Parts: sequence; structure tokens; C-alpha cells
Amino acid sequence: MALTPKSPTPPTPPAAGPANDSAAPAPRPPKHPSAWQLIRPYWVSEKRWEGRRLLGLVIALNLAVVFINVRLNAWNAGFYDALDKRDWPVFKSSLAEFAVLAFSFIIIATFRTYFRQMLEIRWRQWVTDTHLTRWFAHQAYYRIERDHLADNPDQRVSEDIRSLVNSSLALSLDLLTTVVSLFSFTTILWTISGALSFALGGMNITIPGYMVWVAALYAIVGSFFIFKVGRPLVGLSYRQQQVEADFRFLLVRLRESAEQVALYRGEGAELSRLKAAFGAVRENWWQIMVVTKRLIFANSIYAQIAIVFPIMAAAPRYFAGAFTLGVLMRIIDAFGQVSDGFSWFVNSFQTLADWKATINRLREFTRVIDDVPHEGGIAVVKSPDSPAYMAADLQLSLPDGTPLALAGSFAFAPGSRWLVRGRSGCGKSTMLRALAGLWPFGSGRIEVPANARVLFLSQQSYLPIDTLKAALAFPSSPDTFTDAACRDALGAVGLAQYGDELQTSAHWARRLSGGEQQRLAAARALLQKPDYLFLDEATSALDVETEEAVYEALHARLPGTAIVSVAHRDTLGRFHQHTMTLPATTHVQASPMAGAV
Repeated sequence: MALTPKSPTPPTPPAAGPANDSAAPAPRPPKHPSAWQLIRPYWVSEKRWEGRRLLGLVIALNLAVVFINVRLNAWNAGFYDALDKRDWPVFKSSLAEFAVLAFSFIIIATFRTYFRQMLEIRWRQWVTDTHLTRWFAHQAYYRIERDHLADNPDQRVSEDIRSLVNSSLALSLDLLTTVVSLFSFTTILWTISGALSFALGGMNITIPGYMVWVAALYAIVGSFFIFKVGRPLVGLSYRQQQVEADFRFLLVRLRESAEQVALYRGEGAELSRLKAAFGAVRENWWQIMVVTKRLIFANSIYAQIAIVFPIMAAAPRYFAGAFTLGVLMRIIDAFGQVSDGFSWFVNSFQTLADWKATINRLREFTRVIDDVPHEGGIAVVKSPDSPAYMAADLQLSLPDGTPLALAGSFAFAPGSRWLVRGRSGCGKSTMLRALAGLWPFGSGRIEVPANARVLFLSQQSYLPIDTLKAALAFPSSPDTFTDAACRDALGAVGLAQYGDELQTSAHWARRLSGGEQQRLAAARALLQKPDYLFLDEATSALDVETEEAVYEALHARLPGTAIVSVAHRDTLGRFHQHTMTLPATTHVQASPMAGAV
């Protein structure tokens, strides 16, 4: 039900019914993507060949490092045999060979890191751009904050994406290098270690390539032990990322709200809140410390035993004269490479734990940003045939379904002036959010003229940290308006003193007072010249005289604009033709206003 004003008569509101195809049923929310679904998109994107070429180059350089390591393993035999035999000519030639191998290794390792970092930043840029685009699509950034769908999205876009790219590259390239090294050195170790023969229970047993089996057994047992000890790190790493972001957010919030906190003398309360947030950081860190201590202890045992274990295993055949000192050193080196290959999981466990925690956070974030708003609720459609900004059977609710206000049906005709009134908390601002398409909770239909330019001004306007002209022109580009037009708009709302600072960059939300920020927002409306202008207590910080001057400028300069104001002051009545009273959970009452201009 709606009571429309007597004069002028607005167009008849549309009847509630099925929305057009712009309000088609939304798909079901996507499930958590897999790790591969997070990693794969870049490698099949428009940048895939650039990335694949860099990846191929980095892989080739990694394989070159493996080749040099194989050559150094063969070099060990000649060098140590020369020492053992005191063979000076061979010793000198071995040193020359080592110099060539070492110089090649330095060059290759340097460029391997350089091109890997190049690939990392290009991959990260693409993933960041993609996630930012998806974060802004369907106003997901707003839904996440409104519905508390994910904590600290800023950290997930910056830190988690960086960690995903860095860790994925490190783990995958290291794994590839490890596999190639493992194959190469397993062959070497199998060949040079020979077979171990011994008698057991009257039987002669021969184990070919026995050092390979010893290295594998040693690594597998160690890996299992390290996994059991370090497994809790996955959950703790996830939690640490979360509490660190919470603490950082409170610090940023204090910086942004320094004046308000100081005026309240709220240092004690904020200090307690920050200490409590850091307490969560500390408590989780203590748990990480305990697990890390155990993990380091286990790793240290594993690493120290690995120093003497291959010597002990190869000693029987060495003392039996089966091979020389040089071959023994090759065996020890090859055993270390094979053991490291089988121990890849052990050596990478910390990185894997952090990577897994990052994957979990990005999976959750990707799900919520791709979660198209659910079917049902308030339908907002754009219609090329709509003669006005209209609502039919509009009912507002809280997110939990509790009824908030029954707005009914109404229409804002072009050029009309409406004042929306009601007690605080009755749902006036929420109704404007619904009209903007930001509040889906409730029922009914909102129809917006398809090509209409709409501007919403809130009580606290957003001012980007940029030049004054960029803040004034927002959301348009600063180049959209001339400097003369910007100065004229500033002068119309009493901000002529800032006309010479259009190219000055500053944190304008801090530099300008609350009233100046609201007047700047009004100047923004004068520049944008919208067809429909909604003001949600957008002049509440102004004195009566300045507020009236702002409204006079809006009326004089925007004669064809429909202006809808949410306000409490009776002095604004003369600037509006109609009033809409919005009692909580009841029907709207609308009537013409006497003396409206």
C-alpha cells in the first residue's frame, strides 16, 4: 500500500511480478576451489605463453645446476684420489676444472634467481589483478564486509596471493629439481656403491646398489617422523596469518581514527584492545614455538646422523678395499643427494605448512567473492521503459529475517523533491541502501530507469587519497571536468578557498572537517548532474544557514534532478515537494508539503 502525493502525480508504480532477465536466478554458490584451480588460471590465460617461456627458461637453468652437481660428484673422485696419491699434476688440473664448474654454477644460479623472480612478479600481478576485479564485481567487497563473510580481505589480496605465488614456484621447481637430481644420483650411487654381500642363517645374501636402499630407508623413516612432529603447524600457520592481520587492521584503524580517539580520551580503551589483539598473536606464536622447537630438534637429529651415516654404511666395503678414497667421497656426496631427494618432504615441511595455510585462506576468499547474491530477496532491475525510480511492495528486513520496515510502493518522478523522515533506527538509511541495490534482505521489487545517472551521498562521504580534483570528481576520472567547472562547483557550496588546490595531493578525509567533506560531496553532485540524487543525512554536519545554502545550490543548478533526502531538520521542508514518513514495520505515509520550493 502507498499514499501518493496529490500534486504532481508520479507515474504509477510497477506491479510486483517476475523480474526481467537482469534479475535471473543466481547460480548456486561455488564450492571451495582446489589448490590446482587457484594455480592453473594464469597458465591458461592470455599471458600463458609469456609465463610458460619464463618457466621453461627457469627449468632449464635448474637442470643446468643439476648437471653441474653431477659433474662435481665425478670431480670428487679424481680430486680426492690425487690427494690420497699425492699426484700434483692431477691435483692442479682438478682445481682448474673446479674453477670452471664453480664459475658456471655462480652465473647459472644468479640468472636462475633473477628469471624466477621475474616470473613470480608477473604471475603475482596477473593473479592480483584478477582477484581485484572479482573482488569489485557484484560489489563483493561490500557484501564481504556487510555479511562478515571473510576476515581481512586486504591481507588475502596482498599477502596471501604473494605467498601463494612464491611458495608454489619454490615448491614446484624444487620438487622438479629434486626428482631430476634423485634420478641422476640414484643411478650414480647404484653404480659406484656396488652390491653388499653377507651371510645370514647359513644363506648368502647380496643386495645390489645397497647404498640406494639405505638412503631411501633412512629418508622415509625420517620423513614420517618429521611429519608426525610438524603436522600441527598447518593449522597454527593459518591461525597466525589471521591474528596478525587482525592486529594490523586495528593499528590501521587507530591511525585513521586518531582524532576521534583523542577527543574521547580513548587511549586506554584502544590500548587494551590492541594488547588483547596482540595477546592472540602471542598465544598462537607460543604454540608455533613449541611445535617448531620439536620440529627443529627432530630435523637436527636427522641432519646430524646424515653426516656420519653414509660413511658408516660404506665403511665395510671401503676397508675391504672395494674402492678408493675418491670413490668413497663420491658415494658420500651421492648418498647426500639421494637422501635429500627422498627427504624433500622433510626439508620442505615448513614451506608446505605455510603454503597449505595460504591455500585454505585463498580458497575461502575465492568462494565468497565468486558467490553471486542468493536468489530471492529484494529484486533490483533496470528497465528501459521505466519513467521513474520506483518500488513495489518493498519490505525491509534484517539479515536474520527480522522485519524492519514496510515501505510499500512509491515512485520518485524526474525533477521531484522528496524528504524521507522517521525516527532513528526505523530503516530510512536501509531503504536507501535497498534503492542502491546494496541491501537484498526483504522482499519487493525496485525498478530503475536503465540509462539514469544515479548518485548516492552518505553522511560520511568517501574521499580518495589523491588530488583534490580527483576527490571532487570521484567516481569519474579527474579529466572528466575542467578546472574551471571544479572551482565553480566548490564556490557554489562555500569552498572557494580550495579552488587553487585542485592539483594538491593529500589525505582529504583528514584535512577537511566533517562539514567541509559534506559540502565537497554536494559539489561533487553539482559536477555529476545526476538524474536521481539521494542524500542520506548528507548535510547533517552543517549549520542551518550553510545547509540551506547547499540545498539552494542543488535546486538552482539541478532543476531536472529528482532529489530524495533523508534528514531530521524541519528547516529542510521548504526544499521538498513531498514528504515520506517511514515508521518501523508499518506502511509508508506520503503527502505533499506546503511551501515547497
